[in-house]
Amino acid sequence: MSARVFHLLAARPYRIGMAATTHTVTNQAPPLVGYDVFTADRVLGEAVERHTAPELVDEVTEELATLGRSAGSAQAQEWGVLANENPPKLRTHDRYGNRIDEVEFHPSWHRLLGKAVTSGLTDAWGRPAGHVRRAAGFLVWTQAEGGHGCPVSMTHAAVPALRTDPALAAEWEPRLTSHVYEEGLRPAAEKAGVIFGMGMTEKQGGSDVRANTTVATPLAADGEYVLTGHKWFCSAPMSDGFLVLAQASPSKKDSLTCFLVPRVLADGTRNAFAIQRLKDKLGNKSNASSEVEFDGTWARRVGEEGRGVRTIIEMVAATRLDCVIGSAAIMRQAVTQAVHHASYRRAFGGLLVEKPLMRNVLADLALESEAATTLALRLAAAYDADTEEERAFLRLAVPAAKYWVTKRCTPVAGEALECLGGNGYVEESGMPRLLREAPLNSIWEGSGNVQALDVLRALQREPQAINAFLQEVGKARGADHRLDAAIKNLLTELADLDGIEGRARRLVERMALVLQGSLLVRWAPAEVADAFCASRLGGDWGAAFGTLPHSLDLASVVERARAEV
Repeated sequence: MSARVFHLLAARPYRIGMAATTHTVTNQAPPLVGYDVFTADRVLGEAVERHTAPELVDEVTEELATLGRSAGSAQAQEWGVLANENPPKLRTHDRYGNRIDEVEFHPSWHRLLGKAVTSGLTDAWGRPAGHVRRAAGFLVWTQAEGGHGCPVSMTHAAVPALRTDPALAAEWEPRLTSHVYEEGLRPAAEKAGVIFGMGMTEKQGGSDVRANTTVATPLAADGEYVLTGHKWFCSAPMSDGFLVLAQASPSKKDSLTCFLVPRVLADGTRNAFAIQRLKDKLGNKSNASSEVEFDGTWARRVGEEGRGVRTIIEMVAATRLDCVIGSAAIMRQAVTQAVHHASYRRAFGGLLVEKPLMRNVLADLALESEAATTLALRLAAAYDADTEEERAFLRLAVPAAKYWVTKRCTPVAGEALECLGGNGYVEESGMPRLLREAPLNSIWEGSGNVQALDVLRALQREPQAINAFLQEVGKARGADHRLDAAIKNLLTELADLDGIEGRARRLVERMALVLQGSLLVRWAPAEVADAFCASRLGGDWGAAFGTLPHSLDLASVVERARAEV
């Protein structure tokens, strides 16, 4: 230290804990905390009311508002931070060298997961307005933290797969839909509520599950097998049970079968479930994704032998819908933070939210968020209706929505982060965590190409699905000329499916946009529908957010997206 510096420090001593005297902190947006995430979301509230029977609306909205206050609380936000700053740890052995294969989670993870379960986010099947209230709750609560949504989603989605076997459903469904969360590994019969995971993909196949090599060998008891093989991705490995795919008769062409693998057997002994390592992922840090080995692992067959894909397909469809809902949740939280920041931050002589260029960016982001939320709740309502027509509609609408909404999530999160400037790039803002989480849903349960190919298969094999889809979008015909033109162009593309695979992404994107446009024209305020149709369907839009036509009522679009604290 130089003599000059020492002299200056001696002349002006610093005291620990003394406030800085060089400046006063001003022009910073206050933290968005202590607010009702559900009630502050006009779009979600309108969707819930729209898709819920009038006699249930008060009950459902009160339930969601209670959850919304929890999601916006300082406590829940702290849980989210801690669960991600303290990721799960694998304990393969105990101190004596015994294999235990346990994953240790931070207490905040258990609090987040416990709140999700006690709030009914694993319970939709058979409840009045069950899927709408559960989808809205999932969208609200995962804004606090997204990683724990994985076991919540798989637990919820396991129910339709297990219903292919009435005996298994009778045994497991009451615990899967329970509003009780019990952590720790014990026999399922000793627990009031259980959590489920899923193991489908293997190293050599990925999304091509028919390339799986795990072998299931039958035991003497009917429906019981032992498994030998591996799973490359097995999420939430501390779950009580897992649905997995294995080859029941490897010598046969089609022997892929669905099995239920419990972590703990009925007699209290641990099933053979060797966790080799946890994945070090880009995001989703709070959730454990693992590689597991099966060696003499006891399992129960679910459904018919050789019908594994058909058995598990309803679980896959339900988790794909959760990918849409989860992406809508990330977008909503990102846009909420961006609008909140711009409503307080002053620059160049005024509030950012009042600047025409920033208003254009925020409105563009808000359109994407509203379209995603509106579509997600429409799909949930189709599950509640459970008619033949609605099931046919879901066959196309779910993979199309999964393809498009999850694809839009990452650019929305990135642009919203930029709205906060350098503050958004700092971890304390929460925006980097949203950005890292954003790509997950486009990969989980089949990436973009898988979704596009699934849509093509439905188009080629299930004419009732395209009829139901076109009837849905046709409900808005005549209300907006840009939507009408987009529907006409879509019909032209659908009329020629020769060589379609190479342009499948373009077609599925168009289907999703037309569906979103139809829903917004029917249900959103005029300024929202006008802006969406002008940009997404009419082509009056640039390649980046913030390029909406200047003649639109963008101030109203932004105001609609604001969260009132």
